[in-house]
Amino acid sequence: MRTVLKALVVLVVLALFAAYTGYRFWQVKLEAPIAVAEQTIYEVRQGAGFNQVIAELESRGILSDSWALKLLARIEPQRVHSLKPGEYMLQPEMSGLDVLNKLNSGDVVTYKVTIPEGWSFKQMRAVLDDAEKLSHDAADMSDEDLMTELGYEGEHPEGRFFPDTYTYHKGVSDEQILRQASHRMDRLLDDAWAKRDEGLPYETPYEALIMASLIEKETGAPQERREIAGVFVRRLERGMRLQTDPTVIYGMGDRYDGNITRADLRKKTPYNTYVIEGLPPTPIALPGKASLEAAMHPAEGETLYFVAKGDGTGTHHFSRTLREHNEAVRRYILKR
Repeated sequence: MRTVLKALVVLVVLALFAAYTGYRFWQVKLEAPIAVAEQTIYEVRQGAGFNQVIAELESRGILSDSWALKLLARIEPQRVHSLKPGEYMLQPEMSGLDVLNKLNSGDVVTYKVTIPEGWSFKQMRAVLDDAEKLSHDAADMSDEDLMTELGYEGEHPEGRFFPDTYTYHKGVSDEQILRQASHRMDRLLDDAWAKRDEGLPYETPYEALIMASLIEKETGAPQERREIAGVFVRRLERGMRLQTDPTVIYGMGDRYDGNITRADLRKKTPYNTYVIEGLPPTPIALPGKASLEAAMHPAEGETLYFVAKGDGTGTHHFSRTLREHNEAVRRYILKR
């Protein structure tokens, strides 16, 4: 009897040892590094199942012991039903278990597209058309059709989209980026309009948006935005023409070759503020938040003119009188 009991004990011990050894071997295989020498993108396609994904990883040489993950899937079946479509970045130090957790996380590879402040809507569309991994659903739409699709039927697109860096993952539509940018501009414009100074010569938020676009194009020096706004506001209040070159350039369209002639300044277009009274009919660029705020809070003062110094700083000389302005023009323009 004792002999039988001892034999049973030995068998149990051997069985436990074998089970433990097998378990440890399985754990080692789950935690073994995958076979990638550098960052590698793997895409889980829409509708792909667990077995298909594991087979693809194995065929690409990323996984060598797929049986360990398949066994895990049998023990914890919830893991195989939560794979999320998208691109995932696999790192050399990852294990097979790490890969499975990654594919379950939804932490997909993201891309960025940057729209600088002061760009035109045409430039924005060109950048989106070239953006990698973006779905170009709007690429063949006219501006008019696109604005209708976005819910702005009949509106001019210039200035209606907020310039910023937008992130996306593979397959996201360019239309989605445009919708996000337009909604953000709406929110920022509404907020800035609600907090605007009293007595400004704008009847609508859209007119303030137009002003913000002029400010954006006139200076690259942040500290000058409110002063530029102050000059434009005082000119509007006094019935003076704005006489700002960026509006002339915008009205010239593709005719602009980097130079403005006297004939260009005299040529009447809807945007030539040397000829027309008041604001141009639409924005001339995509203004940033700082320019929106400057348009709503222009600096007080008496200056009515400004001219670029041309010293590489992007700053201007501001003048109160035409005589002082003409002297500044001779100093900064004619000497150049």
